[in-house]
Amino acid sequence: MKTRLCSATKEVIIGDELPTVLIGERINPTGKKRMTAALEAGDLEVVRKEALAQVEAGADILDVNVATAMIDEVVMLPKVVQAVMDTVDVPLCLDSSKPEALEAALKVYKGKPLINSVTGQKDSLRRVLPLIKEYKAAVIGMTVDDEGIPNDVERRVAIAHKIVERAEKLGIAREDVIIDCVTMTVGADARSALVTIESIRRIREELGVNITLGASNVSFGLPNRDLINSAFLAIAIAAGLNCPVINVVKMRPTVLAADLVLARDKNAMRYIKAQRQGR
Repeated sequence: MKTRLCSATKEVIIGDELPTVLIGERINPTGKKRMTAALEAGDLEVVRKEALAQVEAGADILDVNVATAMIDEVVMLPKVVQAVMDTVDVPLCLDSSKPEALEAALKVYKGKPLINSVTGQKDSLRRVLPLIKEYKAAVIGMTVDDEGIPNDVERRVAIAHKIVERAEKLGIAREDVIIDCVTMTVGADARSALVTIESIRRIREELGVNITLGASNVSFGLPNRDLINSAFLAIAIAAGLNCPVINVVKMRPTVLAADLVLARDKNAMRYIKAQRQGR
């Protein structure tokens, strides 16, 4: 199962037994006062610097999210997408809960992007999947439905099946659907990470699709978050996660080490090169 994404000049392939693809999470104003203020003022320099920093740190794809209470995403998301495309050459993941904003960004994007996201909710399936079909994009399917985020494996697996089946009925290829099994903090529920890990295993076995995850959510509210994130990320990669959404600057060493142990790094060349470069 190979998902092919591209910018105007660069292709990235996500797939079985290939090195883990890194999706940089930092172009997102949530919890970032400086970026929020800059976006609200229409200043995109912070976004450009963040895009460059993530790509220099090893990001293969960049997630682009501009959601704040004071921003019109329909106007701002395509502007930020254009600014990032003008700055770096990697494919982008267009991230919004508003289909209108996604379509505005799709209209300016050059290449084949990843859309973040569709859910198992009726309205989301109805409004987002036709955009994926029309613009020939790939999409992240989150295992959330009209009843919320399930706390059990069976429901998450069932939602993944539902999303893939609806996509295929519209003529969207299965390889263009990447499933997000959803990460919840272990600070609130000690078993939440186990549910996510088992969901990843089951979905990979039953559907064969590629898997993404916002891995850092697992440590929310806890001390020494990077340590928890690293442990969870390595276990999730072993279970089938192959394109996590992460802080690449901090988490890339964990991914490279996990890929090495899982025989996805021939002769340890990626790991050794990164160590020599100090990243």
